Amino acid sequence: MDFPLLMSKSSQFVLVDGSSYLFRAYHALPDLSNSQGEPTGAIVGVLNMLRRLISDFDPDYMVVVFDAPGGSFRNEIYPEYKANRPPMPDDLRDQIEPLHAIIRAMGLPMLVVPGVEADDVIGTLARQATEQGIETMISTGDKDMAQLVNERVTLINTMSETTTDMAGVLDKFGVRPDQIIDYLALVGDTVDNIPGVPKCGPKTAAKWLNIYGTLDNLIAHADEIKGKIGENLRASLTQLPLSRELATIKLDVSLEMSPTDYRPVEQDSAELRRHYQWMGSNRLLATLDDVETDEPQQAAEQTAVNYETVLSEPALKRWIAQLEAHGLFAFDTETTSLDYMQAELVGLSFAVRPGEAAYVPVGHDYPGAPTQLPRELVLTYMKPLLENPKLKKVGQNLKYDMSVLARYGVDMHGIAYDTMLESYVLDSTATRHDMDSMAKRYLQHETIHFETIAGKGKKQLTFNQIDLELAAPYAAEDADITLRLHNYFWPKFESEPLLTSLLTELEVALIPVLSRMERTGVAIDSSMLRKQSDELASSMHQLEQKAYSLAGHSFNLGSPKQIGEVFFTELALPVITKTPKGAPSTAESVLVELAEQGHELPAVILEHRGLSKLKSTYTDKLPEMVNPQTGRVHTSYHQAVAATGRLSSTDPNLQNIPVRTEAGRRIRRAFVAQPGWKMLAADYSQIELRIMAHLSGDEGLLRAFSEGMDIHRATAAEVFEEPLDRVTTEQRRSAKAINFGLIYGMSAFGLARQLGIERNAAQAYVDLYFKRYPGVQAFMDRTRELAHDQGYVETLFGRRLYLPDINAKNHQRRTAAERTAINAPMQGSAADIIKRAMLAVDAWILASTPPARLLMQVHDELVLEVEESYVTEAKGIIANFMETAASLAVPLLVDVGVGENWDQAH
Repeated sequence: MDFPLLMSKSSQFVLVDGSSYLFRAYHALPDLSNSQGEPTGAIVGVLNMLRRLISDFDPDYMVVVFDAPGGSFRNEIYPEYKANRPPMPDDLRDQIEPLHAIIRAMGLPMLVVPGVEADDVIGTLARQATEQGIETMISTGDKDMAQLVNERVTLINTMSETTTDMAGVLDKFGVRPDQIIDYLALVGDTVDNIPGVPKCGPKTAAKWLNIYGTLDNLIAHADEIKGKIGENLRASLTQLPLSRELATIKLDVSLEMSPTDYRPVEQDSAELRRHYQWMGSNRLLATLDDVETDEPQQAAEQTAVNYETVLSEPALKRWIAQLEAHGLFAFDTETTSLDYMQAELVGLSFAVRPGEAAYVPVGHDYPGAPTQLPRELVLTYMKPLLENPKLKKVGQNLKYDMSVLARYGVDMHGIAYDTMLESYVLDSTATRHDMDSMAKRYLQHETIHFETIAGKGKKQLTFNQIDLELAAPYAAEDADITLRLHNYFWPKFESEPLLTSLLTELEVALIPVLSRMERTGVAIDSSMLRKQSDELASSMHQLEQKAYSLAGHSFNLGSPKQIGEVFFTELALPVITKTPKGAPSTAESVLVELAEQGHELPAVILEHRGLSKLKSTYTDKLPEMVNPQTGRVHTSYHQAVAATGRLSSTDPNLQNIPVRTEAGRRIRRAFVAQPGWKMLAADYSQIELRIMAHLSGDEGLLRAFSEGMDIHRATAAEVFEEPLDRVTTEQRRSAKAINFGLIYGMSAFGLARQLGIERNAAQAYVDLYFKRYPGVQAFMDRTRELAHDQGYVETLFGRRLYLPDINAKNHQRRTAAERTAINAPMQGSAADIIKRAMLAVDAWILASTPPARLLMQVHDELVLEVEESYVTEAKGIIANFMETAASLAVPLLVDVGVGENWDQAH
């Protein structure tokens, strides 16, 4: 049975209150024991709840949190805290250690932080996850956790099969989540021995808080409360602040890792078997048997095919005749590397009908490998087909194959379809778009995995080292499955002309553009980066010497253990928090807190850590990525990663090079033009806000953009009812936060956090904004309604973003999907527009062969390398291509900069 109100896979982080699970399981289940008479009932109950939770959520991130033995800060400020609780029964205590061992064997992250209650650890992680925009589910039966509920945090009770979101807290307690702490302080807790107000029950506490809003305001008006309950309230005034402090969950526990570090790993089946045998649980043992017998059944599906290994020239000619006759064939390459600039061609595969495919090996060179056709001969035969634009090719990520073939003098044309992009355009959120995932989802076919034939880790073979008997079926299957996937996808496009146009005229058309741009690469001033590394090393050395002087001796600044000894043993600095193993923590948050207290050594180590990260991530690594043949850095662009259509890049990740800090700008200075050329950066100005103006048709926004106003100043003038020339810097900052916040679906809660103001004030800003820009409010309302009706939203060019949670019963999931629905048309349209601009610029370069090269695409910016004498002309041409890439109700404006390096041009 499924929970009635569950979050879907989009609930990325599941926090489990392990202590709550343990006590509830102990009291709910009968007294179970193993054959030696050792208790196991609580273990069985906790494992049942955990397995159910994992089955329902399959979370990306998850951690099980238990209370540590001993007290917490609450016992220090109030020794009677939890004094009424009876000691833990021995038969429950005996189950804790084996339960922890089983949870670890399940591959689940687990936390026990000495001196800190599980509630505080969970509260801290929930806060961190909220700040990172991660949807979070807390699995607990503890009412105190209701104070943690917000737009991204929901509670689930596995025993009652209910969830509690913000509306649920109000329904259950009669107060909002932000009032729960005050509510608990008033009601008190006999179990935890929190005093509260005598005779003040839940209804009275809720009534008071609905009238007075907060505990502080209630205290200020305590004389207004009549009768005996009023006397009790006034008699409790001195201890209510203590009750509130005891009820408040800490949100700033120092932890070694952040939410995204708590990723479940593969279970240790052998260790689990040992524990389950100790428990005597045949049912749990059967779950291991199910997993172990699953794979052979899937492997049996790989038989009903006809794959040929081509080792002779007549066989190759026969297949080439088939490829020419069919007019459309699936094509794939096998190589020695994922780096398209260094990969050596090992073989080619193709298919013309489902179930029939061929592999032509040309580079398997392991001892005893059979004789293969020479690579040059095969490419001589294949080159006319691969370069023929009238012969249609379909592949899986053909950009890679195109780039590899270019190294052998083959200029691939006729790329008609790409299954990775077909899957992505049809539904970017349905699945990952690699072949294995798509085959499993859409064809119910388990492919041969590369690790199966090549091994894993350091001992993994490159394709040329793999035995042909294993390599050939794998390679032929790649072409076969590609063709089958295309046959599955294409009928879906034939009834969707907008999606077909988006696929063929934008995404597939972009493949050769990106391939050329990647192979062009960008020049790096390695000597500048090495100088920066030397400067960073010098600064780090100075910091080390300073640290040694402060400590009185040398020590390893990279060793948490040695730092801990210096801090807490030698210098007797205060212990802020401890690691899960009980050692005083030296995490960054601890160092920050110690530095803020005025301790000099933690501040020195913090600065050292920052410089070390900058050095290892950028100044040291970038020179190592320079290709020895070209002398340039060659990134890889990915079209099928970001759900909204934006490009991403890796090795290096150009999108994440800092731009707002001096250190980041220094790194951008190392991206340089070749001698006699300049870097040209063309950046769309506030494109998403302009798209918002176009989509909403709001008169105020349209007027501001059409008249060339500073949009944030214009917004501030409207919202704060000030003349333009009297808008203050602070008002403009607030307006900017509102402008950008709204297009990302930010709530008043989020705006309040960003601006550092009260939530009510932030809500007032939002209300004023919508009053001044009613067209924006109407657009958002229409978008939400459309999303609810059809389950997706679209960009200006028909790109769809599906929203599986848009009609979820759970409020948190539904509102998150609504925020996405509002943002996606703008961010996706911006992505489509810059892709159209790239196509136009690339077509101009191919047709006119100007002294200009397209180098990079980063966010809303195109970066080119242009010969110095041609810069003035190029600026106008490129700006025109970008500004005419789409026709909007407001002008598309492009800022063009020129310089010796990327930073100067930006």
